[in-house]
Amino acid sequence: MNHFTRRHWIAQQSLGLGSLAWAWLKQESLKAEPPKPNLEVPSFDITPKVPAARPQATAMISMFMQGGPSHIDMFDPKPELNRLHMKTYTGDIKYDNAGEASSKLFGCPWRFRKYGQCGMDLSELVSHLGSVADDICLIRSMHTGVNNHGESINALNTGRQLSGRPSLGSWMTYGMGSDCVNLPAFMVLTDPSGLPVLGVENWQNGWLPSVYQGTVVRSQEPRILNLDPPPSLKGASQEKMLRYLRRLNEEHLARHPGEHDLSARMQSYELAAGMQIAAKEAMDISQETEATQKLYGIDDPRTQEYGSRCLIARRLVERGVRFVQLHTGNQTWDHHGGILTALPAVCQRTDKPAAALIKDLKERGMLDSTVVHWGGEMGRLPVVQNEQNIGRDHNTYGFSMWLAGGGIKGGCIHGTTDEIGHKAVTDIVNHYDYHATLMYLFGLNQEQLSFRRANGTGSLLDGQAGKVVAAILNRPPEVTT
Repeated sequence: MNHFTRRHWIAQQSLGLGSLAWAWLKQESLKAEPPKPNLEVPSFDITPKVPAARPQATAMISMFMQGGPSHIDMFDPKPELNRLHMKTYTGDIKYDNAGEASSKLFGCPWRFRKYGQCGMDLSELVSHLGSVADDICLIRSMHTGVNNHGESINALNTGRQLSGRPSLGSWMTYGMGSDCVNLPAFMVLTDPSGLPVLGVENWQNGWLPSVYQGTVVRSQEPRILNLDPPPSLKGASQEKMLRYLRRLNEEHLARHPGEHDLSARMQSYELAAGMQIAAKEAMDISQETEATQKLYGIDDPRTQEYGSRCLIARRLVERGVRFVQLHTGNQTWDHHGGILTALPAVCQRTDKPAAALIKDLKERGMLDSTVVHWGGEMGRLPVVQNEQNIGRDHNTYGFSMWLAGGGIKGGCIHGTTDEIGHKAVTDIVNHYDYHATLMYLFGLNQEQLSFRRANGTGSLLDGQAGKVVAAILNRPPEVTT
């Protein structure tokens, strides 16, 4: 018997009819406002670009402390928290790990004192930073509002909590290009203990052309792989091969205009040839004086590795690299337990080199044009986690980071958290405010940091109402009425 009735046929085809109706409606909307065609095929490279306004900063070094440095124990003294040490807290706490959560408050075990003419309160764990207190701006009211590492990293490093977006270094090199032809515009110095959370996503180009992706510099020699050609290809042989390859690629690109990956590959060949000499020279810190190496702690096994990377970062910016990012390893600052020993150890490793970078840039006249950033994706909670091996849980509702140079006001303390250091309460700086401030310092506008995609235009702020944090700037935007 045939059970295929008219009603059965209509039920089966209902989704298809809906699709036809949707297609018709979409076509009608396109008729009403036809898209504007691109009359020219866009090209993408790292040649220097003119920003919309005169920039105060021309380069940036970001020391990204992945894992969540404890602001309460380093940057944000809380006498009331110390007074209530090991007392039960009855207020609201946003725990990330409820299984190990505790309501017992845990005061700071380390002493704070004032540094510099500005009187900045810093912990003894970062005493070297105290020597440059008058050159930095300490922001105590950072906020992303999502307690997971990956999402908070994304917020600070890409503008949104979602994955797959261009990183901050990619945006900066897309908007400004580079002044250096023989080194990448965006370089990443990784940690010997391994990659941070999210790995290569931290320096990805996302949906920007791949020419804006970060170039990894390893923590050991060879710092950049495959720089040396085989002996049989050195000299004239390599030059002939590269000229021939360039001609073939140019002919192929002419037949396929708009192929951004091919264009980026061609540029990478040109860059690689120049890097064979320039990259080795830039990373050869043996050229530095003994005094400079000692300043960074390269004579001390505890600071030698991180000090070397900070010194390389200065050498890269000195040679025209636009954006350099130094990463600590996976969860280096994520002290859910053992904070009493682990936090002093990582501070001892990084504090002196970070302060040395500020001193060195300033002495060379580079600090005025170089933004230096130090911070992680979150801070820590004021209550105990893991009472058998004391630690602190994640906190993205109020934490600290510091900036220096490139138009940032020195000797500045901005924002506050509540009396126990849990939530930012005054002059809150969201991740998109931080990005808007960087754009202002680099003279960039929203249009310069946007990219047309098939599904719409993407940008660093991406529709978020980022505000320039005028109070931390030497030359804030003019207020118009």
